[in-house]
Amino acid sequence: MTSDWLNLLSLKVKLLKLLLILILSLMIICPANAALCHQTDHHTICILKIKRSAKNYWEYRAAVKIDQEVRPMEIYNCREQHRITKEGNIIPFESDGAGAYLCRILKR
Repeated sequence: MTSDWLNLLSLKVKLLKLLLILILSLMIICPANAALCHQTDHHTICILKIKRSAKNYWEYRAAVKIDQEVRPMEIYNCREQHRITKEGNIIPFESDGAGAYLCRILKR
């Protein structure tokens, strides 16, 4: 009789542990890794990482991917409509490029 009671108690403890593991595994939240993408006539433009300037609200630091080619972080100036590369080169936005897309999306 005692042996049956111990087996039943052992089974309950195992089920409780299994239930606890299941609940804890469901509570783990995975971060979203979705990129914001846009399809133009000739290119696919994805914004991979973006950070707004605290000092100049019209500037964004962003890493973009254009047709599977990842660009490093660059400064996108939505007021002047140009981007500044890591080397300091100033490149004007193309009409259907990443800079124009980024500023149009973030203007909303």
